[in-house]
Amino acid sequence: MMRPTHRHGRLRSIIPFIAAVALGPLAVIAAEEPALESGRDIYRAACASCHGSDGRGAPASLTTLDTAPPDFTDCDFANREPDGDWVGIAYEGGPSRGFSEFMPAFQGTLTVDQAQMAVDHIRTFCTDKRWPRGELNLPRALVTNKAYPEDEAVITTLIDVDDPGAVLNKFVWEQRFGPRSQWEVVVPFGWLETQDTIEDDGSTRWTSSMGDIAFAVKHAFHHNYEKGRIVSIAGEIIVPTGDEELGFGNGTTIFEPFIAYGQILPADFFFQAQVGGELTADKDKAPNAGFARCAFGWTTTSGQFGRAWSPMLEFTAGRPFTTNADIQYSAIPQMQVTLNKRQHIMFNLGARIPLNERDERKTQVIFYLLWDWFDGTLLEGW
Repeated sequence: MMRPTHRHGRLRSIIPFIAAVALGPLAVIAAEEPALESGRDIYRAACASCHGSDGRGAPASLTTLDTAPPDFTDCDFANREPDGDWVGIAYEGGPSRGFSEFMPAFQGTLTVDQAQMAVDHIRTFCTDKRWPRGELNLPRALVTNKAYPEDEAVITTLIDVDDPGAVLNKFVWEQRFGPRSQWEVVVPFGWLETQDTIEDDGSTRWTSSMGDIAFAVKHAFHHNYEKGRIVSIAGEIIVPTGDEELGFGNGTTIFEPFIAYGQILPADFFFQAQVGGELTADKDKAPNAGFARCAFGWTTTSGQFGRAWSPMLEFTAGRPFTTNADIQYSAIPQMQVTLNKRQHIMFNLGARIPLNERDERKTQVIFYLLWDWFDGTLLEGW
């Protein structure tokens, strides 16, 4: 069976999957266990009474549920989650993930392998192969952009620990549309320590402002679950909304095209990469530049289906296309952890450590708080 990944959620509508036991399938399973040799057999014994043999959901008149069973043929619902999420909630029950107590556990009645077989059968109900599987939604690194299209809200904070001080934030709203695409809005804001030009005595003061707002679109043009890879192309436009004099903006429009790649590796390891450039409208204010980023990581869980931990190590390289400019290298060790039972709220903490030009570039602390809003509200699943 595949281990659960960092993604755990979007299962609000999965309540009927477990609540089917209220109609007696546990007794059926116990009576027919020798015949449960395939995922189809297990699904029919445990799930079909609520979900229907075709996965579209049994009529409300035949169930005791307040919520209509989900349609497993709806790929937008069925393909977003990795197998580990489906198997975990089926095996350990709803309360283990912050869902309803009407979702009892199949543990003790089905084995984990049998629950996986039932999920494998459910997968056959989605016949539109354009939708990437949830296993390809790898943990989000601090800097490297991931390839999977997602519904997330993320606030990232960067702190300069040396003089002059800086606390820079970036709020990102991502929304998926269609099987493979996503649009995104980025709003930066923060505080900078600057020279006090009013007193003119060498003292400093803190100033705050909004930065340059960005708009982006991403499309996953290739994905292959069997080979564990996904590739996306994206474009971002950064508009000069920030205060250039205070250091919160570049003063020019910048177009940033890039390619993102994700790869599942053996033993729960993964790799992500991003390569792109920055093309500016006014080279006197900001030069064109290129960048490359990658992240290596590993995901483990507390228990078989519990809290997910994803240590990662990122490497970044960037160079402005100006005469005699050097490539700037950095390493970013970090740790992402899911915070709540539903695991749709995540935290990541790390540090960007310069690998060269250390006299001019200092270590920065970076962290984010991520809310996978498609899975539920901020207050759900604790």
